[in-house]
Amino acid sequence: MTAFTDFFWTAHDGLPLHARDYAPVGEPRGLPVICIHGLTRNARDFEDLAPRIAAMGRRVLAVDVRGRGLSARDPDPMNYHPGTYAGDVVALLAAAGIARAVFVGTSMGGLITMVLTSLQPEAIAGAVLNDVGPELSPVGLARIAGYTGLASRFDTWDAAVAYAKAINEAAFPAYGAQDWDVFARRLFDRTDDGFVLAYDPDISAPIKAAAEADAKTQAEGGQALAPPDMYPLFRALAKDRPLLLVRGAISDLIDVDIAQRMRAAAPAMAYAEVPGVGHAPMLTEPQAWAAIENLLHEAP
Repeated sequence: MTAFTDFFWTAHDGLPLHARDYAPVGEPRGLPVICIHGLTRNARDFEDLAPRIAAMGRRVLAVDVRGRGLSARDPDPMNYHPGTYAGDVVALLAAAGIARAVFVGTSMGGLITMVLTSLQPEAIAGAVLNDVGPELSPVGLARIAGYTGLASRFDTWDAAVAYAKAINEAAFPAYGAQDWDVFARRLFDRTDDGFVLAYDPDISAPIKAAAEADAKTQAEGGQALAPPDMYPLFRALAKDRPLLLVRGAISDLIDVDIAQRMRAAAPAMAYAEVPGVGHAPMLTEPQAWAAIENLLHEAP
């Protein structure tokens, strides 16, 4: 595994945050790459991808979003939303002295990247959206909401691995025992009290609050609030910069119809589909990696 250093910075509200910092291998070639993980994950998701990108001569920062990994937990759980996270990325860019970068966003990380177009669009030189877009299937959203913030501690490693498999097996049906062991090591921290998921269970607070508000509104005869229209941000992201959508072929979050609408809204966007994988590809699969290589050759 390629070595990295720990990079710490401070958010606008004083919260200490962390990223893994992979130095470029050999002569630096091109802008840095910032990798942002999904809702319940952390920077370890990129432990295979980041060294590959670094080997191309680019610095890579794999972020622990607040409340995950080595980043501090927010005392106000209602701050756990993409607007806050995008502000944290702005602070990261300033702290790391990065004016422009290529962004790789998995799931929530892609939403953060889209929100960043409204805060600091000039910072985005290109982007990879990993199984995420301006609209999301309610099937996948319900599945993710169903486990976020629930079981978080296990007494034995076998139980932790079994949990990782139970939650993610539909997305990776070809995985074997060794794959699930590696996967679980990305999800869990070992403590004196057993094995604990590496995120604050309270990241689910805004999701639960929105669901409760919708339920109350409907019980009173009203209509549930429609999700915000992210297409303007998506179109802004797609304008005048390289953009790639990677989709898991059996994804329940970005279904075929959504992918088609995204491609229609951004005709110049590159597209790669990973067979036999759901939400979300690890990005080292041959189809995904070849497309990412192409984007990085095109991006400054």
